[in-house]
Amino acid sequence: MIKKKEIIKEYNKKIELLNKYNKHYYDKNNPLVDDIKFDHLKIEVQNLEKKYIFLKDRLSPTISVGYKPSKNFEKSKHRVPMLSLSNAFDYEDLKNYEKKIFNFLNITKKNDIEYSVEPKIDGISASLTYKEGKLISGVSRGDGKEGELITENLKTIADIPQTIVSKSFPKDIDIRGEVFIANKDFEYLKDKFANPRNAASGSLRQKNPKETKKIPLRFIAYTFGYFDKLSLKKQSEFIQHLKNWGFKVSKFNKVISGIDNLVINHKNFEDQRHDLEYDIDGLVYKINDFEIQKRLGAVGNAPRWAIAHKFSSVSSFSKILNIDIQVGRTGALTPVAKIKPVNIGGVVVSNATLHNEDEISRKDIRVGDTVKIERAGDVIPHVISVDTSKRLNNSKKYYFPQKCPSCGSKVIKEYNNLTKKYDAVKRCTSEGFECEKMAIEKIKHFISKDALNIDGLGKKVVEKFWDLKFIRLPHDIFKLDYNKIEKLDGWGKLSVSNLKYAIEKSRKITLEKLIFSLGIRHIGQENAKIISQHIKNFENFSKISSGFNFENFLNIDGIGETQINSLKKFFSNQTNLIVINGIKKYMILKKSEKTVSGKFKNKTFMFTGKLEGISRAEAKSLIEKNSGKILSSVNSKLNYLIIGDKPTTRKINQAIDLKIKVIKQEDFKKMLN
Repeated sequence: MIKKKEIIKEYNKKIELLNKYNKHYYDKNNPLVDDIKFDHLKIEVQNLEKKYIFLKDRLSPTISVGYKPSKNFEKSKHRVPMLSLSNAFDYEDLKNYEKKIFNFLNITKKNDIEYSVEPKIDGISASLTYKEGKLISGVSRGDGKEGELITENLKTIADIPQTIVSKSFPKDIDIRGEVFIANKDFEYLKDKFANPRNAASGSLRQKNPKETKKIPLRFIAYTFGYFDKLSLKKQSEFIQHLKNWGFKVSKFNKVISGIDNLVINHKNFEDQRHDLEYDIDGLVYKINDFEIQKRLGAVGNAPRWAIAHKFSSVSSFSKILNIDIQVGRTGALTPVAKIKPVNIGGVVVSNATLHNEDEISRKDIRVGDTVKIERAGDVIPHVISVDTSKRLNNSKKYYFPQKCPSCGSKVIKEYNNLTKKYDAVKRCTSEGFECEKMAIEKIKHFISKDALNIDGLGKKVVEKFWDLKFIRLPHDIFKLDYNKIEKLDGWGKLSVSNLKYAIEKSRKITLEKLIFSLGIRHIGQENAKIISQHIKNFENFSKISSGFNFENFLNIDGIGETQINSLKKFFSNQTNLIVINGIKKYMILKKSEKTVSGKFKNKTFMFTGKLEGISRAEAKSLIEKNSGKILSSVNSKLNYLIIGDKPTTRKINQAIDLKIKVIKQEDFKKMLN
């Protein structure tokens, strides 16, 4: 009995989460998760329902479609429900799907079924009612049973004919299709919306049709709902009639027989999807014969006669438009591919990391190449491979710059004494704040969450203030002219007042956080804490110079030659000394919180993957408050590896090899009690 309660509790939790995701996706046009995470949650709910017959909820994905219509519009019932589609992700899913069809129809001789194939456009479904050739009403999908009456907004779309004079056009019919925004048109809207689908939804559901008319919405028709006197026999015939009646249809619609051929077509189509003018997330297969469709009917909220063969939600193909070299806080040069925007798992990706010079050479990546991009969880999108068959004849090999693109200093690869190899990363040899890009990144680090943590002074604001020459060094933040800031676009008395308060608040800081905020290479949070305990106060820290005996640090557990060499280099730079003396005037040091006998005393922890409901910084703080320590790498000194969503497999394997305890976030919560 207890087990049943636990199962129901887990099921209800997933249903609640699914409904939350649906609300943000359909109603708020602001998705909380990518497609792959949503699809996995949906499958988890369906699997639970299959396993336990006592599980069923009105918001289940097997019953419910989309999300209830918005209160901002009048509701309208669909004469024929707008159903959802089941998903297939691979060859086995398709084989099982077709097997169920044969079993349902009681067909023993398994001939190849003929499918009408069409792209699954990532847009907003709409149903258009025509009577006597005139557009009477237009309704959104809503929850599948009723939607929002958005007729006037739909009439602003040029692709939707308002009058049809063809004699073959039915007297009463619901034409259904997808409203979307082309990728090139989305370029002008990308600052307001996360992706083209959100832009289409937000534009279509505005109260004022005149505002909707300003947005370049498009419409592709693909099916029907209610149909007065259907005489056609095949889906492919209906598509041809749609075209004859004046509707736009996909030029990629085709008829294919057999699962093997569907898979081949899917692979070819996925490889070229980035060339399309709009986003698609898969292909839809409909049994072409209307008579068989009628026999199969629907199960729950999905037709038996159709299925969506989804593309990989973590990868796609795109074209490299340019290669940009970004300079980081420590001088590291990171090559970034500027790619033709592509939708991967519900997120529009326009940048992909190329990691370093060696990776570019190994994969022979060039500007103009068609490349495969992968994005998984919180991992930065990166280039996996190059499709050399699509390489242009005039393509030129890419050569990594020998000088820093920001300041012109020489770039080098440092020799690693531990590995006895040169590092893969090239670095700018400039030190301190002489390199503009490094300086900006150092200031961003100075005000970051784990350092001074100044609310309202984000990365974009730092860049803006740099361009306006408001700041050049970290302590310039404490000398900002608030009267000038108040006159800037987007700023007002309240926002300036909040910024001033946040900056004042940040002046009270622990010594360890202040040392960490300086962004000294190889001096992370743990090293900064160790140094602060040894140095005692900032006055002592500010007196460190090139004449200081750094060998004293060798006696400190946790500080090695790498950290000492980095400190020597930092304190030998005059600008860094100016920064330290400048900061000293404004900071008020407070004592670090000490917990002598916390439950994690003598225990070490490390995180991998995204945590739910808590930031990484807060989780680290909880461990430290309980006398625990945070490590930055998996090694023999580590006691616990805490895994969140999409953890790094390599770290988990390393932990298992070293017999380190690997625990989930739930286990960590229990340890905290």
